[in-house]
Amino acid sequence: MMKKNFFDHFADQAAYFAGSPGAFIGASLLVIIWAVTGPFFKFSEVWQMVINTGTTIVTFLMVFLIQKAQNKDSKAIQIKLNELVAAHENANNRIVDIEDLTEEELDQIHKFYENLRNSRNRDTSKEE
Repeated sequence: MMKKNFFDHFADQAAYFAGSPGAFIGASLLVIIWAVTGPFFKFSEVWQMVINTGTTIVTFLMVFLIQKAQNKDSKAIQIKLNELVAAHENANNRIVDIEDLTEEELDQIHKFYENLRNSRNRDTSKEE
């Protein structure tokens, strides 16, 4: 296995932490503290700008970190599915790596399997 680079490690840890109870509690406490300090700052524009700017920056950065983690998870799942398809003797190996196809090509394959399902349903209903 390759050693993770700094960004990969950071993104994994940040995404893990962002989904933890500690992160939720910390964020909730931050909002509560901000709300409680409102009267001391007379609910000024600066007071409002602090929470707006802070949450905007965190949200903006988290979008990229979460997308990085999602891309990695999707790739791992696709590899596992490809392995299962390739290992099964009755599976259609042409569907390995179909995630690389265009949307139109995927639609064609989807229609093929819909037709296959419909024809099997018709065959089953004839037997009954």
